[in-house]
Amino acid sequence: MIRKGDRTPRQIVQLKEVDGAEMISLMDNSVDFLSTVEREEVQQVRKWVKENKGEEWIKEHFLLPVAEHGFSMLIRLFYEGTSHCVLFDTGGSPEGVMTNVDRMGLDLSEVESIVLSHGHYDHFGGLLAVLRVVDKKNLPIIVHEDMFKTRGVTDTKGTIRKHPDFPTDYQVKPARYVRTKQPYLTADKTVLVTGEIPRETDFEKGFPQHRVLTNGQWQPDPWIWDDRAIVINIKQKGLVVISGCAHAGIINTTRYAQQTTGTDNVFAIMGGFHLAGKEYEPRISHTVEELKLMNPNLLVPSHCTGWKGVYAIAKAMPHAFVWNSVGNLYRF
Repeated sequence: MIRKGDRTPRQIVQLKEVDGAEMISLMDNSVDFLSTVEREEVQQVRKWVKENKGEEWIKEHFLLPVAEHGFSMLIRLFYEGTSHCVLFDTGGSPEGVMTNVDRMGLDLSEVESIVLSHGHYDHFGGLLAVLRVVDKKNLPIIVHEDMFKTRGVTDTKGTIRKHPDFPTDYQVKPARYVRTKQPYLTADKTVLVTGEIPRETDFEKGFPQHRVLTNGQWQPDPWIWDDRAIVINIKQKGLVVISGCAHAGIINTTRYAQQTTGTDNVFAIMGGFHLAGKEYEPRISHTVEELKLMNPNLLVPSHCTGWKGVYAIAKAMPHAFVWNSVGNLYRF
């Protein structure tokens, strides 16, 4: 059953308009350090690290970042002379994100909160390693209660592959989980966590092979209700929507961001759009048509979007499209 009405916020969430934002791709499925990027909002890793750290640091310390099947983005917000830092997802492996943090000379002690998009291992795999470095008592990790469920996926023969377990409350100490299903503001109300996203479109359907262990039995878990995105509102530009996997569908996700904030203008849509795989690829054309109607200034499909989805988006909206590479800096 698709749940709809109980997901609609009763009132507009008062998300602050920020003066600017920076996003660094800490982990994604691909690296590309050679192709040109014809967008002033985007800097490749060699350029911005050199500007930040200097030529001597580059010679002694810099190494190119690595890719893995996973997603993580470091986000800085600038608002009325103050700044805030949020980490969105932590990649798939214990060492991936921290390897890239070291290679790019970043300081995670700035992180004020961590947001996890959903409870799949390629988004929480680096969490414990990150927490050891951030090392802050009561650091909020914003989650949904469904992330703690035992999950898996079944193949065509019915064999179920169990997913890695989500870290427990004890494992993340001295940080703490903040459990919420509803829209949630963090970083002094400059970042919105969407909460559960309504499934409204007729083409963004769940994944029937997902399973959840309930009372000792594997049950269908097609909808992944813990799937959330984060939203930022850039002054004089509009919304930036960042999705980890968009199990709810990237169109459902973006529409809900508009509805929740009361802001129609969408400046950028970034992250995993989940258009890869035989169950998802039939929705590519519908997704592209809806994205064209939204007409964002910037489109950065990555992670689980898949090459067919990325190609279709790039072909349909070449002026908005940017191929993400681990290490890319987006500055708005």
